[in-house]
Amino acid sequence: MKLAIVCSWLNQYGGAERVLEVIHDMYPDAPIYTSIYWPQALPERYRSWDIRPSFLNRLPGIRRRHQLYLPLYPLAFEHLDLRGYDVVLSLTSAFAHGVITPAETRHVCYCLTPARFLWNYAGYIEREGIGRLARWGLPLVLKGLRQWDRLAADRVDQFIAISRTVQQRIAKYYRREAPIIYPPVRTEFPAVEGAPEDYYLIVSRLVPYKRIDLAVQAFNALGLPLRIVGQGRDLASLRALAKPNIRFLGYLGDEEVRAQMARCRALIFPGEEDFGLTPVEAMALGRPVIAYGAGGALDTIEEGRTGIFFREPTAESLMEAVRRLEQCAFDPAVLRRHAQRFGIPRFRQELAQVLAQD
Repeated sequence: MKLAIVCSWLNQYGGAERVLEVIHDMYPDAPIYTSIYWPQALPERYRSWDIRPSFLNRLPGIRRRHQLYLPLYPLAFEHLDLRGYDVVLSLTSAFAHGVITPAETRHVCYCLTPARFLWNYAGYIEREGIGRLARWGLPLVLKGLRQWDRLAADRVDQFIAISRTVQQRIAKYYRREAPIIYPPVRTEFPAVEGAPEDYYLIVSRLVPYKRIDLAVQAFNALGLPLRIVGQGRDLASLRALAKPNIRFLGYLGDEEVRAQMARCRALIFPGEEDFGLTPVEAMALGRPVIAYGAGGALDTIEEGRTGIFFREPTAESLMEAVRRLEQCAFDPAVLRRHAQRFGIPRFRQELAQVLAQD
C-alpha cells in the first residue's frame, strides 16, 4: 500500500501532532502533505520527516499570521499533487479533507472535528477577542468557506470520528456516517506508589476556549492549591486573575508533566474538547479527573468511577464538583485499567484495519 498523509497545518504542537506522530511511526515512509510548516514550533525529530507544504508556506508572514490567508486554504489543499498513491489519509480539523485525489485512490479522513470556526462561529469567537471590523467581515468570508467545506466532504470515501461528539457533527454537517476510532494515548506507565499530594493540576495551552479562567475563578474561591502547566496568550490575564494559591509552572517536558500528574489530587479539565488526551494520561497514572461534562470527556470519563463532571460552564459548578471529589475515593488500579481502552496499540490495530480495506 502506497500511502500519503495530509494534515491541516504544522505550526504548533498539540494533540493533533501527537496523533500524527503515532501515524508516522506506523507508516514512516509515507510523505506528509500540509498547508504550512514551521519547523521551529515543532519537536526536532520532525525535521527528518518527509514534509511537503503547500504554496502557502512561501507567502510573507504566513507562519505567525496564517489567519490572514484563510480564503486561500481550499486552493492550497486542492493544488496538492496526490497522484500515485493507493490511499490518502487526511488528519484534519479544517480543510485537509478537501484534497482532490485520483479516482483509483481511496481517501480516508480521520476527522478531529469539522472546523469549529466554520460550523460554530458564534461559540468560536465568543472568547477570542475579535475586533468589531473582523466580526462584521468574517461571516462574509466564512459563508463561502462553509459551502466549500460541505462540498469537499463528498470527496472523502470514508470518514472516521474521534469521539461521539465529532461523530454527531459529521452526521449533521456532512451527512455522512463515521465509525469511531479513539485517538492514541500513551498509557503504559509504571504504577505510582503512595498517596497523592495536596494540589490539583491543569495541563493545557492557555488559550480562551480551554476555559482555564473558570478554574482560576473556582480555585480563587475555594482556596485550594492549583498548579497550571502550559503556555499561551492568556498567561498574563490569568496570572493577574489568580490568587497566591494558584501556581503557574510554564512549559514542562513530558517526564516533568507526568511527575506532576502522578502526584496531583485530580486533574482539572475545564473546557469542552473534541476528545482530550490529557485526562486519559492522568487516569493512566492513577489520578481521577474533574471535567466539564461535554465533548470527548463523555467518552473517556465514567462519573464516580474515574472522575467527576461539572455540568454548567461556570466557576460555581466546578467548585461543587471539586467538593464532591473531596468526598470520594478512587481506585488507581481501576483508573489505569480504564485508560488502557484508549492506548496506542488499540489505535494502531484499528486504523491499520481500516486502511487495509479494499
